[in-house]
Amino acid sequence: MKIVIIDYGAGNTKSVQFAMKRLGVEAILSDDAEIIKNADKVIFPGVGEASSAMKMLASKELDKLIPTLKQPVLGICLGMQLMCTFSEEGQTKGLGIFDVQVKKFNNQLKVPQMGWNSIFSLKSDLLKDIKNDEFMYLVHSFYAEICEQTIATTNYGLDYSSALQNDNFYGVQFHPEKSSTAGEQILRNFLEIS
Repeated sequence: MKIVIIDYGAGNTKSVQFAMKRLGVEAILSDDAEIIKNADKVIFPGVGEASSAMKMLASKELDKLIPTLKQPVLGICLGMQLMCTFSEEGQTKGLGIFDVQVKKFNNQLKVPQMGWNSIFSLKSDLLKDIKNDEFMYLVHSFYAEICEQTIATTNYGLDYSSALQNDNFYGVQFHPEKSSTAGEQILRNFLEIS
């Protein structure tokens, strides 16, 4: 199985690659459109600021490529947020894969939300064998609202989408590669999705 992690200069690519290795899979890092297109599965990680990350994607024309991919694609953290229609962070137009906006947590909350929080209302093969209220590791100041494509919810001052799905596209706000055995199970589930 050929797993490609999109390498566009805004990712926690190494920790995702190590997590794959723990599952016995050699994932390759690439920004090459042909390599990405021909992968069995694609992981789209991200850490950093939305508008500059989107500029980096656009500079490699990956912003045009990603929405056209036909194989299972998993966006992680900022990767998931960039797959939404719009982010308030840097007033950034997203890839429009998930029909939802990304908003900033209000000022009454401590941001970033950093640490472990639970996910609930789970619905998707991506979350198979994950218990309701399982804890995942999160670090973020912006959130995707609840929408029809929400497949997991987390509460931090309000309910928001901690996972999204639209056809072959999946997104998780939490870091499965840093979320212990439950996160590992989600990555394993992703590898098993056909």
